[in-house]
Amino acid sequence: MHELWQTDFTYFLIKGWGWFYLSTVIDDFSRYVIAWKLCTTMTTDDVIATLDLARAATGLEQVRVTQRTRLLSDNGSCYTSSDLVDYLKEHGIAQSHGRPYHPQTQGKIERYHRSMKNVILLDNYYLPGDLERAIAQWVVYYNNQRYHESLGNIKPVDVYKGKDAAILRKREQTKRRTLRDRKTLNCQQINVSSSTSTRMFSR
Repeated sequence: MHELWQTDFTYFLIKGWGWFYLSTVIDDFSRYVIAWKLCTTMTTDDVIATLDLARAATGLEQVRVTQRTRLLSDNGSCYTSSDLVDYLKEHGIAQSHGRPYHPQTQGKIERYHRSMKNVILLDNYYLPGDLERAIAQWVVYYNNQRYHESLGNIKPVDVYKGKDAAILRKREQTKRRTLRDRKTLNCQQINVSSSTSTRMFSR
């Protein structure tokens, strides 16, 4: 866990206010949204502020990790600045960048942003606070309620907390029990049908 974080910006237009930019950090393995911040710019300071939220949410500096956390981003100027390099070095976070003009490298966060905007953009927003509330509600839903197909139809929070193996085992046990019960029921129905037919022909 926390071996690789993906980060990126996406944008929203608020009528009368202009463009706002959403900075997000997700855990690559679980697709869990660790932190997000709605910004008026896309600067290194905005990236650092989002990473501060991510570090606070995970307690990364208070726990021992077996492998240094790595941050994956595109090659935007806010992600290649010397200030961000210094910040990551100070906090023990490695850095890597996707191949230029190849957004598939950050495909998981790109897909997340697309799924989110498919829902968020169903409404119009006239105040930044309204948009922030909608994003917050979406993140709670996405992390804790939405079953993720690429995770084996398990919620990101369960993978993030390491519960996925137990959930899959329980599903398999339920499946086997259901198949066994169904087989038993079918056999009983066949026996009843056979007994009825025998009585009819014996008359």
